Amino acid sequence: MDSFLLPLIATFLISLGGRDQLTVARLAERLGPAPGLLAAGALVSTATAALMATAGLTVAELLPSAAKQMLVAFALLAAAIELFWPVRMKAPTEPTRSLGAIALALFFRQIGDGARFAIFAFAAATVLAPMAAIGGALGGFAALLLGWMMRGELERRLPLRGIRIALGGALAIAAIVLALSARALL
Repeated sequence: MDSFLLPLIATFLISLGGRDQLTVARLAERLGPAPGLLAAGALVSTATAALMATAGLTVAELLPSAAKQMLVAFALLAAAIELFWPVRMKAPTEPTRSLGAIALALFFRQIGDGARFAIFAFAAATVLAPMAAIGGALGGFAALLLGWMMRGELERRLPLRGIRIALGGALAIAAIVLALSARALL
């Protein structure tokens, strides 16, 4: 159950204020309640979660236990760095109505974000990588759904930068503890 719930919660929280969520919120504000935008987000969240979980499992299977733990620490550190990085995006001036273009933009925004690094880490750390992929996909979609529902209110009502910095700090601490533990220094 932890292999499902932890990635679900972590992906949702780490996605708050992310480029993908802000893209969906801004497009939903300009396009109105477009269910196609939500469907594209669900498809992309599923694809990126499956891709990162597969990558995490594949790489982890090649490594001994201590190296696998270091891999997880590096993935969490990468997620922390992405969370610390400020999100600066221009508002779309002429939003496209092409679901293919929107899905492609969301895919490239998600594939290297902190939430997907966390899915990679969870898949590498557990033997139940498919559950990590499912939890990560649902968590990512839930974050996009929140952006779609709140639209422009998302950035006005939530302290997204503060949330991202706090989560980045927590992930950095977790990465350091895991790395020290893998090196038998803790």
